[in-house]
Amino acid sequence: MQGEHLGLFPGAGSEPGESRPYVPGDDVRLIDWNVTARTAELHVRDPVADHEVELWLVVDVSASQHFGTTTREKREVAVGLATAFGLPATRLANRVGAVIVGGGAVAVVPPAAGRVRFLALLRRLLATEAWEGEGRTDLAVALQTVERLARRRGVVVVISDLLCGPGWEPALGRLGIRHDLVVAEVVDPRELELPRMGVLTLVDAETGRTRVVDTSSGRLRAAFAGAAVSQRATIADAVTRAGGDHLVVSTDDDWVGEVLAFLTRRTRRRMYRAVPSRTGGTP
Repeated sequence: MQGEHLGLFPGAGSEPGESRPYVPGDDVRLIDWNVTARTAELHVRDPVADHEVELWLVVDVSASQHFGTTTREKREVAVGLATAFGLPATRLANRVGAVIVGGGAVAVVPPAAGRVRFLALLRRLLATEAWEGEGRTDLAVALQTVERLARRRGVVVVISDLLCGPGWEPALGRLGIRHDLVVAEVVDPRELELPRMGVLTLVDAETGRTRVVDTSSGRLRAAFAGAAVSQRATIADAVTRAGGDHLVVSTDDDWVGEVLAFLTRRTRRRMYRAVPSRTGGTP
């Protein structure tokens, strides 16, 4: 999945390397303004190998994650994603830390190297309790915590259903400026579309509020689906503006396959941007 020291995840590293002329498609954040000023030609610096990269996982295991209408709950998928992103990072002395959101609080697991320490982190994720009415998830506080603790440039992976209070977008944007940012959004099919099942009592797991709805109403189901589409679009736009890579995984999907496909696309995209063609354009 990765070379010996070519970044924490597949693709370019994060430390600046040799300069080369800019070609269309290069990341503008890699522009070397000093060389550009001396040569009067736009240049960029290709990232080079990272050593002992630091990975921060922001994992949401709050009450809203204890929901699933297929073979698994969102919480199980979230822990699986944490494993998929964190396990490769235990190689080559890379350090993995976590900010855990759940149980009405935000807990910090300091970065540490080694497979044993990472397995202990996963065990803590599974042991974090959540209960109905624990309160709205404050993802902004968790992101601000990572922003404060992650002093070295590294990789931040946010794993959440993003069903949380407002105000997390600015903190996500600041993380995207400094770090390699990935947002893994976990959803369930019933959060996207209501089935026709007559009168139901719906419960907000985090606030404990209930509402009785008649799902036989076509207008209600259409309004629900429209609101879900709008919510997903708003989240996707926030991740894009933050400069992060967005992965959406459903509880009825093969999350392992989704992660592998995501990392493959990420690698190809970065290679496409980094390698100039012989004619001076992108390959």
